[in-house]
Amino acid sequence: MGGSKNLKALWGGRFERSPGRFLTEFGASLPVDRRMWEEDIRGSVAHARMLAAQGIITPEDAEEIVSGLFGIREEIKAGEFEWDIADEDVHMAIERVLTERIGPAGARLHTGRSRNDQVATDTRLYVKKRARDIAYRISGVREELLAAAEEHAHCVVPGYTHLQRAQPVLLSHHLLAYGWMLSRDFTRMRHAFEAADACPLGAAALAGTTYPIDRDMVAGQLGFSAVSENSMDAVSDRDFLVDLVYACAMCQTHLSRLAEELILWSSEEFGFVVMDDAYSTGSSIMPQKKNPDFAELVRGKTGSVIGSLVALLVTLKGLPLAYNKDMQEDKRVAFDAIDTLADCLQVVQGMLGSLSFNTARMREAADSGFMAATDLADYLVGKGMPFREAHEVVGKMVLELEKSGRSLHDLSAEGFAGFSCEFDPDVSEITDVDRQVGRRGSAGGTGHDPVRKQIAQMRTSIAGDEAWLEATQDPE
Repeated sequence: MGGSKNLKALWGGRFERSPGRFLTEFGASLPVDRRMWEEDIRGSVAHARMLAAQGIITPEDAEEIVSGLFGIREEIKAGEFEWDIADEDVHMAIERVLTERIGPAGARLHTGRSRNDQVATDTRLYVKKRARDIAYRISGVREELLAAAEEHAHCVVPGYTHLQRAQPVLLSHHLLAYGWMLSRDFTRMRHAFEAADACPLGAAALAGTTYPIDRDMVAGQLGFSAVSENSMDAVSDRDFLVDLVYACAMCQTHLSRLAEELILWSSEEFGFVVMDDAYSTGSSIMPQKKNPDFAELVRGKTGSVIGSLVALLVTLKGLPLAYNKDMQEDKRVAFDAIDTLADCLQVVQGMLGSLSFNTARMREAADSGFMAATDLADYLVGKGMPFREAHEVVGKMVLELEKSGRSLHDLSAEGFAGFSCEFDPDVSEITDVDRQVGRRGSAGGTGHDPVRKQIAQMRTSIAGDEAWLEATQDPE
């Protein structure tokens, strides 16, 4: 970013003195909001064309403005545009250079608008773009989860509660649980997109404008489905940004939970998965180490995304209508949350796509200990025993076997009968891990049939989400 050549602001006519260099830098948002240059130029082009269509400026002035803006756009793309901190923000930077180049026509661009509605428009356009981008990345992670679920459709893994082995489940069922979390995250991103899909341009500073503008024309050019209903709300509303950052925080939280399980599962104590070398690091002192650092970073970065949501809410909580300079702080935390989540989604997608599952180790763990205890209680209920009584019988069985260092697989038919006369020789089928899984045929359960239905539902859900992504592509 270039040095400050001129500390005199475009709004400086009413002032005898300008802020010094420190205050200029302290008050500037340009280092943060310059990333919205494309949205700013789009909004200005649409505004200029509307002004000309309404007879507010001449067609010749509008043509000069649009041509000048397109030239600036190409310079920024090429990295040749010189940003000046004295401009405060991206809006003033572009307008200043435009006016320097084309003269009075450039000075007419700001007719009928304020930076208040301009920044709100830019931010809404940016939120729509990034919400779609993140939704696309979420869809990619879901595809990896679905592919792994389909590949390991018959693999059995221990299901846990309180991080204690509870009941056997299909690995595909476990993976699909994260798929449904991310499905909800996609929906939240879509809602954030829709919340931002109203054009505030034309609200001006807060009260609207005396010029005969056509807000619908601007909204149509920019791909908005509606215009904001209230000019004061239009410039002070950041609900749509909160919606996006909340969606980021929830999605990042889900990624953190997935990362935590991959970290545990890759440990020697579990040994359920092996991380690809590209997603692992070593130790500077211990040659044998293979650390799941990138999964740990996904988990670790979650705090900053949640912090961004808290920071944004606290910034907004005490603001009177309409615009306040505090709102300049909204973008810094929001952009950080968006960028962090986008990076983490990319990491998780690659991590899942290169992950190796130790299905033999998973099955061994699922078939050990007392994972069939609930099924044994259900077996006794099927014989007419009240569930609470059945629960106690099996609980005592587990206690005695634990004390003697044995498992359910060590019991013969006679051994089972010693705990209850309701146990018949067919009880051995109950402890078979595949049958335990297969018996759970309730909707949404881990049985083979409901999981096959889940896979089909997930495929349909992803297809629907991808159709929405296709339908909401930017008009430019």
